[in-house]
Amino acid sequence: MSQPTAAKKRLIKKKLSEEKPTVWVGKGGASAELLKEIDKQLSKRETVKARILKNALSEHEAKYVASRIADQMGASLVEARGHTFTLYRPRDKENP
Repeated sequence: MSQPTAAKKRLIKKKLSEEKPTVWVGKGGASAELLKEIDKQLSKRETVKARILKNALSEHEAKYVASRIADQMGASLVEARGHTFTLYRPRDKENP
């Protein structure tokens, strides 16, 4: 997996800054259904904006949860601000 450049990260942040999160991480944490939905959105749009609900943060900080999800998805954590984070994973060239 290649990391996005700083310019690409800025572009993603700008693009998603006004959008609402499309995925919410609840008290179930990174469940199989949640990871499947994130994978589907990354495959379709390359980016996902997610929000971690307060009841999901009993043991860990938001940035830790976001980085764990990014690792499991093979994605890059573009930004983690408060309880909201953005993931990026480039699409496969062969599979549009």
